[in-house]
Amino acid sequence: MTNRLASETSPYLLQHADNPVDWYPWGPEAFERARAEDKPIVLSVGYAACHWCHVMEHESFEDPGTAALMNEHFVNVKVDREERPDVDSIYMAALQAMTGHGGWPMTVFLTPHGAPFYGGTYFPPEPRHGMPSFRQMLQAVAQAYRERRAAIEKSADEIRRVIQRAVAGEAPAGVVAPPILGGGYPGGAGPFDRSYGGFAAAPKFPQPLILEFLLRYHRRSGASEALTMVEHTLQAMARGGIHDQLGGGFHRYAVDRRWLVPHFEKMLYDNALLARAYLEAYQATGAAAYRRVAESTIDYVLDDLTSPQGGFYSSRDADSEGEEGRYYLWTATEVDPALHPEEARLLKRYYDVTPEGNFEGKSILHVAHDVLAVARAESLEPDELLARLERARTRMLEVRRQRVPPFRDEKILTGWNGLMLRALADAAAVLGRADYRAAAERAAEFLLAALRPGDRLVHVYKDGIAKVPGYLEDYAALADGLLALYEATFDERWLMQVRWLAERIVELFWDPEERAFFDAPADGERLIVRPRDVTDHATPSGSSLAIELLLRLRVLFGEERYGAIAEAALARAVASVERYPAAFGRLLSALDFHLSTPKEIVIVGPRADPRTEALLATVRARFLPHRVLAAAEPGHAPAVPIPLLDHREAVDGKPTAFVCEHYVCRQPVTEPEALAALLD
Repeated sequence: MTNRLASETSPYLLQHADNPVDWYPWGPEAFERARAEDKPIVLSVGYAACHWCHVMEHESFEDPGTAALMNEHFVNVKVDREERPDVDSIYMAALQAMTGHGGWPMTVFLTPHGAPFYGGTYFPPEPRHGMPSFRQMLQAVAQAYRERRAAIEKSADEIRRVIQRAVAGEAPAGVVAPPILGGGYPGGAGPFDRSYGGFAAAPKFPQPLILEFLLRYHRRSGASEALTMVEHTLQAMARGGIHDQLGGGFHRYAVDRRWLVPHFEKMLYDNALLARAYLEAYQATGAAAYRRVAESTIDYVLDDLTSPQGGFYSSRDADSEGEEGRYYLWTATEVDPALHPEEARLLKRYYDVTPEGNFEGKSILHVAHDVLAVARAESLEPDELLARLERARTRMLEVRRQRVPPFRDEKILTGWNGLMLRALADAAAVLGRADYRAAAERAAEFLLAALRPGDRLVHVYKDGIAKVPGYLEDYAALADGLLALYEATFDERWLMQVRWLAERIVELFWDPEERAFFDAPADGERLIVRPRDVTDHATPSGSSLAIELLLRLRVLFGEERYGAIAEAALARAVASVERYPAAFGRLLSALDFHLSTPKEIVIVGPRADPRTEALLATVRARFLPHRVLAAAEPGHAPAVPIPLLDHREAVDGKPTAFVCEHYVCRQPVTEPEALAALLD
């Protein structure tokens, strides 16, 4: 017998549709019943690829006795955190205020008016390790709600005030200045692991937003240690088990210090952000290894997380056939029959497949030995070794595809798609990949058609249904991706959409009195507070994305209003950035752009002319985080006014490059070598 979740589109909610729990989706119906029956609410928040969410479902939500307790004493609300990030962020802030930590599954107890008064994350079915069982927790909260109502209401009021203060954030503190950037390097990013790369110990997360800031700090300051941190981390991750050595792409995080044992879920946002990090490292260093990882990561997304319409799915689960990581693990006896004996020996040696295994009796593929060392030991040339390993890898991937794959969450989120669109468009331009460009254009066309049903964006699309009003991150990430697509194609239709999105960002999310962006629109659903979180988590905050976007658009469009808003938002966040720089990776990158003198680069020439392409390739090959790029056909008047293009004409009929600062240009050049000299 199904519950109310059976009519939802969220894969996470549908996973709970057959629970004996009388679940409600988030909405007025649940709160009306809670008020009518004077019952507290159990708010349970998770997502489809969450391993411990599945564990708690199996242990508690599928248990008839536990469900009976929940149904008798509570109104039960299930939320997909990816579908409702506003609800998740508010109650995660409450949970952290109550307990000092957070995570998913998240369990929060609310009054019938939505005020949180107690909570936790995963609760076991039996008491263990000092934790009460979930049933004990339910009984204790139900009794407290009956017998100590005044204390609960007082606690709820206090927690509400804490959340309101957290949303109010910091008052402006001083001038936005270059010394703030130094706080993010080196200690601000956390203790760097000089042995294995990355920051802190375990569990170890990739932190691509910190890596992209460190690349910018290296370019700004020349600090070699910043580049060392980036390269050491990217190389260690690429060799590790966190990197899918067969199928490409990255898992969510590593549970150990060495990047060997991953939490096996794969998220679209991780792969979008890491693809960009490796691409920028390739631009900054010229090392082909970074290009290969960027391409294999994008190829994974195009192969496995792309819908028939061109949008990008959200995630792959960690579990298959009831076991975490089963799809990705190997034994020596599984490798041997799949390959020629010599290839099997090489693959097992290179990827550390042993009889005893490196994870619960099986092997996580990772690069255990340097290519040159293995080649010498096998009396092979390195290129020959790599060719044989590639053949073996291709065959192993074919064998793996015969296994039962982990569940795929096929909802399409606008914000995450914007992150992937940026990575795809940047890679198309930098690497000269026409296939990436075509995929980016297809994705952009789908997003603008399916996730903009009227004059607003929506947040989520699944099974032909687009719903949930768009958040700041949706507008800003999509605009960011479309701006990158313009720079990859110079098709003005994308720039027109960027301008439209920028205006909606200011109209819907900017509060001139607070001098801050809010995450939800001013006319959106009324929650206990209007959510606002400027910190960068696994993904950039909507505020960071919007600030960076408006700073770039000020230069491109000559729109000082955008710059003034971005500067005010930066000033509002300064005190927090100075105290907790590791929580502001993308905002630090936006601040770095603001404190630079951006290069304004214009290319005038026929797009089909190889000489035009050579000038563009000269720009794109370089890591130039402080630049804005525009291009035009000779004699063409742009549909969107771009002051950078005013009075820019080809010299002697040749494709011509202009490099400017503050709209004052150097002598125009027509040869790639001369352009390179200006850029370098």
